[in-house]
Amino acid sequence: MNINLVFEFLKAFLGAFYDKGIGSIFWGFLHIFYNEGYSDAFKNYTQYFGAGEWAVAIIFIILIVAVIVAIIVLLILGLRKLARLGKAKVLPQDLVEECANLKRQIIKMSAEKDRILSMRVSDIGNYEGEEEEGEYYEEEESQDIGQYGESRFYKLTEIDRIYEDYVPPVYDDEITLPELCDRFRNFACSRMKLFYAPRIIRLFIASLSTSRLLILQGISGTGKTSLPHAMGIFLNNPATIASVQPSWRDRTELFGYFNEFTKRFNETEVLKKMYEATWNDQVYLTVLDEMNIARVEYYFAEMLSILEMPSRDEWIVDLVPSGWPNDPKHIEKGRFRLPQNMWFIGTANNDDSTFAISDKVYDRAMPININSKGVPFEAPYTENVFISYKHLEDEFRKAEELYPVSQENLDKINQLDDYVIEHFRLAFGNRIVKQLKEFVPSYVGCGGTELDGLDYVLCNKIFRKFESLNLSYIRDEIDGLVMYLSELFGEENMQESKEYINRLKKLF
Repeated sequence: MNINLVFEFLKAFLGAFYDKGIGSIFWGFLHIFYNEGYSDAFKNYTQYFGAGEWAVAIIFIILIVAVIVAIIVLLILGLRKLARLGKAKVLPQDLVEECANLKRQIIKMSAEKDRILSMRVSDIGNYEGEEEEGEYYEEEESQDIGQYGESRFYKLTEIDRIYEDYVPPVYDDEITLPELCDRFRNFACSRMKLFYAPRIIRLFIASLSTSRLLILQGISGTGKTSLPHAMGIFLNNPATIASVQPSWRDRTELFGYFNEFTKRFNETEVLKKMYEATWNDQVYLTVLDEMNIARVEYYFAEMLSILEMPSRDEWIVDLVPSGWPNDPKHIEKGRFRLPQNMWFIGTANNDDSTFAISDKVYDRAMPININSKGVPFEAPYTENVFISYKHLEDEFRKAEELYPVSQENLDKINQLDDYVIEHFRLAFGNRIVKQLKEFVPSYVGCGGTELDGLDYVLCNKIFRKFESLNLSYIRDEIDGLVMYLSELFGEENMQESKEYINRLKKLF
């Protein structure tokens, strides 16, 4: 009794749902395509139609048919799309497995490439052994390449082959610092149509005695890049131009990096020139063009620290974690000793597109301001020269012996140091005093004067730090500093420092 009641209730419910719900929708939709009302309407009214009415009726019929066809097409497309989605449904796990499969195939192809390279080497007698089959794992690949395949330092190994039978040129070991300055100035004028004032040449040559990093700064178009470029040609060893990019952030931009996938070291041209410099005694110049378009203290940080080491035996860079049997001759256990005959010359523009060079960099470098174009002059035709870095450093040492900074001026520097500490809370520091004692004798040896050399160092190494101070609070002290300079060194001396200080005062 109760079961029959439930059955009858469900039958009534489902029947109503079909008749008034789904059934009504289905038959109503079907009735759109097959309806006797269409023919009845035409029978009742066509007897009254004229030409205009028939035209409107035909257009109306076409529109109705078009709507019906469009509905059918949309239904078919919708059903096909649903079918495609059902078939093409991909689970995340399937994607992960597909990626893993692709990686395995890449590793296999790389292993096959290395196997072919090993076979090619074995054909010329560099490798004797049996060919292994099966899977190649990363550890096995590195061992095969390191012991039997091509060197992971391709460019550096090429340098080894080039210098196997190297015969050094005949160096001019008689040239003096004044002759070097004069001959280079005449060479740049007569051969390259570049005009430099004698003072700029003296500053450039003397700065080589003080630091392995020079910074040529000033307005654009004054010959900052062309100066080291011309010097390289003059010394028969063209400078390497490395254009700094805004993306430079670490040491790999200078040296390159080891690719763990290919087991090769991607050497830069800078590293190639560094390695070449270890094979001979020529003077090498590397130009970091637009060096402050990226942060110098990022990509050059390691070099700044290494070049500060008191012993050149400590000028060592770790390129790779360990050594391989066929590494280049001058790389031992993955470590490379920086050449003693290479100098880095950075060019810098100070504008909105560049970064300010930090004190850490300035303290270790020798900056040279080039803010005016050279005045043309006539010079005799001058030949290139071969100069070894050892002879150049011997000339610097001779200058230190012949033209040491006088004790009188050293005492004045100490007095000035006390004055600056008292009034500006700045100190010279031992590094700057050491640079002063190395730079000034070389500057005098190049034809300058001691006071001009001191003026340059004070202006560019000490008073430059005033830019970081709040000058609006110390502008009254600046006048006293100018008077104190005149009192110590004379009214007519230290003009570069005085002009720089007064220029800072006008900015606030």
